Amino acid sequence: MAQLREALALAEQLAAGAVVSPASKRRFQRLTHQPAPDPAAPTFVPPKQLLLYLVRMGSFTSAPKILNQDLQDNEVHFPERLSRDQLLERCRREQRHLPVKRAFRPCNNALTAANGHQDGVRVLRWNVVSRRCGDATNSPHHLRVLQWNILSQALGEMNDNFACCPDEALQWPARRYQIVEEIIEYCPDIICLQEVDHFKFLSGALASQGYSGMFFPKPDSPCLYIQGNNGPDGCAIFFRTDKFDLLNNDSRVLEVWSVQSNQVALLINLRIKETGREVCVATTHLKARNGALLSTLREEQGKDLLRFLEERRDGRPLVLCGDFNAEPTEPVYRSITAHPSELGSAYAEAHHGREPPYTTWKVREGEGEVCHTIDYVFFSQREFAVDAVLDFPTGEEIGLGRIPSFIYPSDHFSLVCDLSFRDQRGL
Repeated sequence: MAQLREALALAEQLAAGAVVSPASKRRFQRLTHQPAPDPAAPTFVPPKQLLLYLVRMGSFTSAPKILNQDLQDNEVHFPERLSRDQLLERCRREQRHLPVKRAFRPCNNALTAANGHQDGVRVLRWNVVSRRCGDATNSPHHLRVLQWNILSQALGEMNDNFACCPDEALQWPARRYQIVEEIIEYCPDIICLQEVDHFKFLSGALASQGYSGMFFPKPDSPCLYIQGNNGPDGCAIFFRTDKFDLLNNDSRVLEVWSVQSNQVALLINLRIKETGREVCVATTHLKARNGALLSTLREEQGKDLLRFLEERRDGRPLVLCGDFNAEPTEPVYRSITAHPSELGSAYAEAHHGREPPYTTWKVREGEGEVCHTIDYVFFSQREFAVDAVLDFPTGEEIGLGRIPSFIYPSDHFSLVCDLSFRDQRGL
């Protein structure tokens, strides 16, 4: 393990284009049993053993794998159908603190016209008085999409070292209802989630609201090395069954230079019942951590993701959500937004071409305060326009301890956006 970490440090220097001494190159060769890379090569590709360590970190730990099942919520039961108000009331009874308030921001192209309509959009409503969104749109020409890394319970409680978050705020019996409230508060048509390690609970709660969903775990989830885990974490997608028919779904373990990584993608193709129009929805969670080498790995994962999407979406307009662990300056962001399918970022569209200053804001031991943008909702710009996005709380609203906290259950904020089909705007 120590040798792999030493090799990783040298590989990071090589990936960043740093000048490495001949002695260091010889050391790298001895550690990896591979020659040091040619400095003139366009991309530094790590030796396979080092690459496996980078993309499948859990397999290299000394901790035993603990293969638990999703059983921690067996005592929780939801009726087949609950009204939205009934479920919200149940969520609030389980909490001791009021959640942070958020408001929708209509985009410039959807500003209220003199007749009280938003560019002809009659059914979208933003309740600016209560700073909550109003009823979900019932129009077949609009989609409300929620994207959220909900924070794995096993990782958040046992691994992530949140310096300012009280232990009580990380306990699952309270967090689970905060998560459900955050989701159903905004009445999304489509829900894309990452770090899901309690899928059965979420599936039961959301089924009571008319959603159906699917889950795809990471093959070597870090949760499986934590005592008391509830199974692996992974990605999930839910959709409203009264609005959509499911055509098919697919999943993929993303590859990096032909080596399977520990990151996954999940895809569903949907048909809108009222109109017959079809849309592809996908979600992913790319490799975390900073550095030139990790940035290159994310770019390779992004390329594999885009190939997968092109093969499976069959020309349908695309909504791609996820925690990409990449700021807008990283190559993977540019690769996605420069893709031939002409994907744009919903929040950048709503903020005059710039991403918001943060989608995650946390304080960790040893790392300090981290405040940056790494979560996105990408969409096919030819087919969709952005009507509104859900704003993020200010620093004053969330408090000096940042998130997670008693008032917010994850270290990432949810992203919610309203998309409309361009050819139906004004009808």
